[in-house]
Amino acid sequence: MHVFPDGARWRTSSYTQQQNCVEVADAPGVTAVRDTKNREQGSLLFSSTEWRAFIDAVKRDTF
Repeated sequence: MHVFPDGARWRTSSYTQQQNCVEVADAPGVTAVRDTKNREQGSLLFSSTEWRAFIDAVKRDTF
């Protein structure tokens, strides 16, 4: 796990109705994902290419 910069702008899905979700933040060349219940645990980092491939697969309903 990695700690993302303190000034990062974290966001959740607009479909989220509860606090139990994941948050995403972007920085140049990287996207971080963390659990809202365990923010102190750090985040998973993905390159921009990896994150784009994931989002595209979700949109195609590949999962």
